[in-house]
Amino acid sequence: MKSYTAKTLEDLLQSVAAEKNTTVDQLTYTVTEEKNGFLGFGSSVTATVFAPADVQEFIKNYLATFFENLDFPIDITVTLEDNTYHVDLNAENNAIIIGRGGQSLHGLSQVLRNATNNRFKQRFYIILDVNNYKEERHSKVSSLARRIGKNVQKTRIDATLDPMPNDERKVIHQTLSNYDHIETISEGDGAMRRVIIKYID
Repeated sequence: MKSYTAKTLEDLLQSVAAEKNTTVDQLTYTVTEEKNGFLGFGSSVTATVFAPADVQEFIKNYLATFFENLDFPIDITVTLEDNTYHVDLNAENNAIIIGRGGQSLHGLSQVLRNATNNRFKQRFYIILDVNNYKEERHSKVSSLARRIGKNVQKTRIDATLDPMPNDERKVIHQTLSNYDHIETISEGDGAMRRVIIKYID
């Protein structure tokens, strides 16, 4: 991340916002150094600052370099919506990126998320999709959640789902969040983490 220095934090953020053509409230910053000066002279603040556009640029460049090293031509689109970075990939052979059961896509998602988090020292929610594969997969997971949720309501018997990635577990939780007498919890570690749909009175 780039560091900036100004007399005050307010001046610093205003300057960065103008440089990045955004607003101060869109900036994320960490103060790394403060100098009080003498009688108000020589005071300064240094901070690392980034905007959402910087994150989008990093994600796109990271993936572009990754696929260039594989000599794998691909189109990359990165958008931000509701604090989630949506990354859409499209190539001549999307099946290679997706892998069996989406495993390759899931692995690439983890690598990208870790690289982005490490770069900006912050946790981000990133959805990596290939030609709407994830969107269609999320739709199927949501349908599964509704079907099993209704069955748990009817039978009052808890249901334990198969292990699934974090983004798919989130779909389950969101889909059933307003179902009467239903509670969803995640249990397990790593690749074995799964959702349990429980009946509650």
